[in-house]
Amino acid sequence: MITSTAASSSVPSIREGADPVVDAARYGAVPTLMDSLLHDVRNPLNALSIHLEVLSEKLKVETGQVPPSQEKNLKAMRDQIQRVDGILRRFAEFIVSRPGVPGDADLSETVTRALEVLAHESRKRRLQVRPTIAAGVRARLSDTGELGFLVVQALMRAYGRSEQGAEVTVSVRAEESRAVLEVVDASTAATENTPEAVAALELRCGQLGVELQLRAGQCRLSFPLA
Repeated sequence: MITSTAASSSVPSIREGADPVVDAARYGAVPTLMDSLLHDVRNPLNALSIHLEVLSEKLKVETGQVPPSQEKNLKAMRDQIQRVDGILRRFAEFIVSRPGVPGDADLSETVTRALEVLAHESRKRRLQVRPTIAAGVRARLSDTGELGFLVVQALMRAYGRSEQGAEVTVSVRAEESRAVLEVVDASTAATENTPEAVAALELRCGQLGVELQLRAGQCRLSFPLA
């Protein structure tokens, strides 16, 4: 069993065979690329929305209504445009690092959104993700912009440790004066499959004063309750 705290941890080396300088440059470019992608994709999405409404007006018959058979298709297209826009916004929120301010943030909502962003990864691994998220649990941080990063790293650690079809439980709750996120996977292995993610999580928790406990299949983040 491994017990780790952010204050006493050391940062492991980047994966074997990789060049740290190249890796740093590669992943350092991701936020800028994501910002560009968000901007460039939303422009055509906005154009599609406008042209869709123009088409809707042209399809209206003498009654002033779009025929029901065509309205169904128009609604489906509107829904998909909004869906793509929502997906881009959620991914940008967790990938693009924007400095936050001291204060409180909704831990329950952040974890729920992170689970949605990582839904493809959990499905790909056929994981049984069991969330138990109490509503309205708010955490106090010195940098509210980093909450999403901490949540994603905790989830990625559990997903990386889990075998195909395994269960991962995710819980958010208030414990006295603390806001707690606990992610538990079924593996009892002491070896970390994603040491870079664990190192980043430990380092950032230490910098932000967030209590972190790692015990084999358990990752527990504890924040002051707002």
